[in-house]
Amino acid sequence: MSEVTTKVDPKIIDRMKRTRNIGIMAHIDAGKTTVTERVLFYTGRSHRMGEVHDGAATMDWMEQEQERGITIQSAATHCIWKDHRINIIDTPGHVDFTVEVERSLRVLDGAIGVFCSVGAVQPQSETVWRQANKYKVPRMAFVNKMDRTGADFYNVIKQMRDKLNANPIPIQIPIGAEEDFRGVVDLIEMKGIIWDDESLGAKYEEVEIPEELREKAEEYHKIMIESIADHDDGLMEKYLMEEDISVEEIERAIRQATLARDITPVLCGTALKNKGVQILLDKVIDYLPSPLDVEAVNGLDPDDNEVKLTRAPDVNAPFSALAFKIMSDTYVGKLVFFRVYSGTLEKGSYILNATTGRKERIGRLLEMHANDKKDIDIVRAGDIAAAVGVKEVRTGDTFCDVDSPILLEQITFPEPVIKLAVEPKSKADADKLTNGLVKLAEEDPTFQVKTDDETGQTTIAGMGELHLEIIVDRLKREFKVEANVGAPQVAYRETISKPLTHREIYKKQTGGRGKFADMEFEIGPIEHFEQFADDDKKVTLSEGFKFVNEITGGDIPKEFIPSIEKGFREAMQSGIQANYAAQNIGVRLYDGSYHDVDSDAFSFELCARIAFRNSARKASPKLLEPIMDVEITTPEEYMGDVIGDINGRRGIIGKMDNNPEGSVVRAKVPLSEMFGYSTDLRSLSQGRAAYSMEFAEYAEVPESKALEIIEEQK
Repeated sequence: MSEVTTKVDPKIIDRMKRTRNIGIMAHIDAGKTTVTERVLFYTGRSHRMGEVHDGAATMDWMEQEQERGITIQSAATHCIWKDHRINIIDTPGHVDFTVEVERSLRVLDGAIGVFCSVGAVQPQSETVWRQANKYKVPRMAFVNKMDRTGADFYNVIKQMRDKLNANPIPIQIPIGAEEDFRGVVDLIEMKGIIWDDESLGAKYEEVEIPEELREKAEEYHKIMIESIADHDDGLMEKYLMEEDISVEEIERAIRQATLARDITPVLCGTALKNKGVQILLDKVIDYLPSPLDVEAVNGLDPDDNEVKLTRAPDVNAPFSALAFKIMSDTYVGKLVFFRVYSGTLEKGSYILNATTGRKERIGRLLEMHANDKKDIDIVRAGDIAAAVGVKEVRTGDTFCDVDSPILLEQITFPEPVIKLAVEPKSKADADKLTNGLVKLAEEDPTFQVKTDDETGQTTIAGMGELHLEIIVDRLKREFKVEANVGAPQVAYRETISKPLTHREIYKKQTGGRGKFADMEFEIGPIEHFEQFADDDKKVTLSEGFKFVNEITGGDIPKEFIPSIEKGFREAMQSGIQANYAAQNIGVRLYDGSYHDVDSDAFSFELCARIAFRNSARKASPKLLEPIMDVEITTPEEYMGDVIGDINGRRGIIGKMDNNPEGSVVRAKVPLSEMFGYSTDLRSLSQGRAAYSMEFAEYAEVPESKALEIIEEQK
């Protein structure tokens, strides 16, 4: 916990202690949005329970979300529970919108993982769990849908251990399951809790633990105590001496173990039937961190990236914040969501965007509840708010005090794997299309727009078919643009598979001053250059490209070296054989020469571009394609057909097992073979099978297929 200076108003410190910034994350259909809706209802934030299935969920405010019954954009809100302010971000479960989870977890202090009691740990559950590990987010788990046929609380615990490498510690076990689910056994106070259906779950009674569950409750109580005893010496001593342990001691040790990310406390219930959500809220307050429990955030000096800086969660420290989401709003223009890590910010004041180097004025500060807004005058360390008036900003930019700049660690986003050509239906739509695409690309870092210089064709790229379908739908509804859309295309990549040395001399004489550049280098797969440490001063590493500068003695002036690196990097974007961006390539520059008069930075940049094209073509170029992790759940009788179909799509079958919903097939399949798969799977299984898919890796395209793709590109 950070030291806080004595000048700070105790009320502000108390307010920070009573703040929780949490996210709700899960696989699609685990019930995240329903859990959030119940939280808003019980805390008095909304006076009716919105349901996802009837399109009335508060947090799913976009038309597309209401129609499809899924969450697309993370939505922010806050509520008050027992004098604590809980800022909540409800994140999407569909893999195409993983970016929304990534950027939310970057700015949250704690998270609730929601698991379906039947589906248990599903593919997107694994993805979001890994993301939470990456950002070191303490979390709790809520096993939802305990009233569903096939509900199995203990299977979820087992899968959390096996698939997530988590340490799930139940602090409740269910009383009954499926249609007999009535309540839970509280393992901390060792009592039963039965919910009252008539009060919509707002009331519950405490009862004796049912006799048939007493032995199991004792067993899980013991597991819980053993798991948390390491975090409290007094509790450990009492446990070993077999003395009585108080509820307060258990609660304190669970909190410490949760904050240290050594355990994940697990609760259960059914949000749709209003059981378990109030206790979940109590435990969010008891176990998840306040902004004061979070470590100081790390950053760099924008003027000197060698200097490391930190900002403690202190309102007296210089202001620092991270912009984690940008939204276009019809009424106020550009809305920038940001998390304040240190200091305070008042509306109308100036900040520095350390990423762009621009000074910006914050016109208005807003508190958000889904898409409703409320003006506020000031934000402090630990707050999440939105700003109006920032002109130039991208997701992941750092806002900071003008006089105390800091550049916080940026958010990294995955590259798009699928693209479409789009064109306006009429000339009148052309400007509106461009304007709409630019705004949507500002909002979503995984959505990219490119215009081909030669053909003038505009292509949009994203994380999946649904992602781009939503983008096109938003163009139509929000920007009133009618667009023609081409067939989906795969975002292939290119690389090289063997190292070689190459010399390139670029000479041009056109009367007056000429152009001259000469370089000798080794080019090869990036792993060929592993002996050069990434933190070495002569090595630079950017996404998929490693550049090693071994020029000594001024053979090439050092001011030209950055231009050479830039030339190689830009040439990689145009590909080698088929105009797809190249990746996983290293270049070691070791010799060259220059002309006192004719050489300049641009000559060397141009020489590097030509050199890349000429050398990469001789280095056994390969085409790479995105491979997807696919999980299909199907009734047993269609298993053979499903496997045969996957084999026909160049898929490699992996693990197969069973769960209460049917047989589960996992496979790795090229994305190019998965277009239209949902329709084919429906007809194969009479509509009874379902699948999910997420990007796994890039892999080499078989030679015969690669030749076809290269021919098409010519």
